[in-house]
Amino acid sequence: MTSNEERSIWLEEYVRGVATAETMAKLEEAILNDRAFREEFIDYLNVDLGLHLNAASSFSEGSSIAALPEIKPRVSRRTWIGVAAALIVLLVAVAAFQPPRPFATITSRIGAGALEAGLDLNGERFELKRGIVEMQTQLGAKVVVEAPASFQFESVNRLRLFQGRLAANVPESAQGFSVLTATGTAIDLGTEFGVDVKESGESEIHVFEGEVIAESTDGARQNLRGGEAFSLSSTDGLSEGVRSAAFVLPEEFALFHLDNAEAMRAHSDHLLTRLKSDPALIALLDFENDGELPSGQYHLVQGRWPGLRAPEFVEQGDHMKLDVGGDRDWSELTLAAWVRLDQMGLPYQSLLHTDGWSPENPGQVHWMVTRSTTMRWALSANTLAPGSRESHGYPDSITPVLPAKGRWVHLATVYDSGEGSVKFYLNGKLDSESRQEVAHPARLGQSQIGNWDKRDRKLSGRLDELIILGRTMSAAEVRELYEVGNPYQKVDNS
Repeated sequence: MTSNEERSIWLEEYVRGVATAETMAKLEEAILNDRAFREEFIDYLNVDLGLHLNAASSFSEGSSIAALPEIKPRVSRRTWIGVAAALIVLLVAVAAFQPPRPFATITSRIGAGALEAGLDLNGERFELKRGIVEMQTQLGAKVVVEAPASFQFESVNRLRLFQGRLAANVPESAQGFSVLTATGTAIDLGTEFGVDVKESGESEIHVFEGEVIAESTDGARQNLRGGEAFSLSSTDGLSEGVRSAAFVLPEEFALFHLDNAEAMRAHSDHLLTRLKSDPALIALLDFENDGELPSGQYHLVQGRWPGLRAPEFVEQGDHMKLDVGGDRDWSELTLAAWVRLDQMGLPYQSLLHTDGWSPENPGQVHWMVTRSTTMRWALSANTLAPGSRESHGYPDSITPVLPAKGRWVHLATVYDSGEGSVKFYLNGKLDSESRQEVAHPARLGQSQIGNWDKRDRKLSGRLDELIILGRTMSAAEVRELYEVGNPYQKVDNS
């Protein structure tokens, strides 16, 4: 049965003049077969006519808005039925000879192949295999879709998402904008939200601001507000929390390099090629070569640069296994990575944890983000220097690394056991330096990114371009690593 929300959308499109032939056919059928809807249609037209008459009168010669009487047109239902039927026949005939107004238009894109800016969307199904596109509907809703994805606009205010992720920013003019999936629908009430449809068909709704109605195909409804998420396939409904790092919102899309993304990526690739020839390089993971992907449980999604890949960690057991550094001591060590983290996974976000941690095995490395969203560098059996500012026994950075919403940030830690120093860098800038009284050489070997012990070492988000270097990087090198790899335009997320 057609929902009331759908019929409201038909009426709105009809009076705005953007109804398609398909919508007009549905309206005609509903008017002829449903008396209650027929009466609703008549009332709707009466209100709309009254608004237009008032607007017209306000601009008549010598008139005053304050002096205008309230106009409440009232036409007999028999007359309106005849008028409505005639209008429908006329509009359908006109629509047959005039090109329909597009449901939406692509306003910007990065690495999206044939989906060029300015392309009108009129109901076609699109497969987005790489890149990111931003679209705007005729009613003003902005929608960002990230590859890989498959989607189709069904009307000016309805988009069907077969697979992939989108984020929508919906103004008042487009209130009621709906995203349909195989397991349910997200109905906007004036807000900013994201929808994630997995390959299995399961879908999630994440609300960042405002309110959304989540309606499952079985009829269950849930009103969601900012900071809440809902699984349309879940038996218990609400998920643990909003995964803002899983979505590129319209305001973030505006920050990406649009005109020179390819050139920026070329600079980054050049630097990585240089690093690959560095004799101190232990590991460099860019996740592009299938034959070099580490084992584990994770998903490959859109990377930092559109068209490239990065692993994503969502579930508690998601992890990536590494075997790096061999059975040797590293008196100097640099770890760096681009990360895109959620607020989930407390108390720790595990960036790299070696498996051999124990007091009897000094130098084992644990690199993480703490519950305070600062970096921590923990080596087994190391101790802080007397008078250190840290209160938890390990070197910590000072500045929180997680912005209010998911963003790519560059993290680096530089360790020198000879000097007993640990330096933390955030987005290419030195954040802080900690001193160690006991500083063992670092030891690596069997390690994991992500869920290390299934209790308090988790990871929620994406990781890209992990670099492990058996020497200390200078401040200038770390700065260059950030600047050539930064996907945003003149933005410092610190």
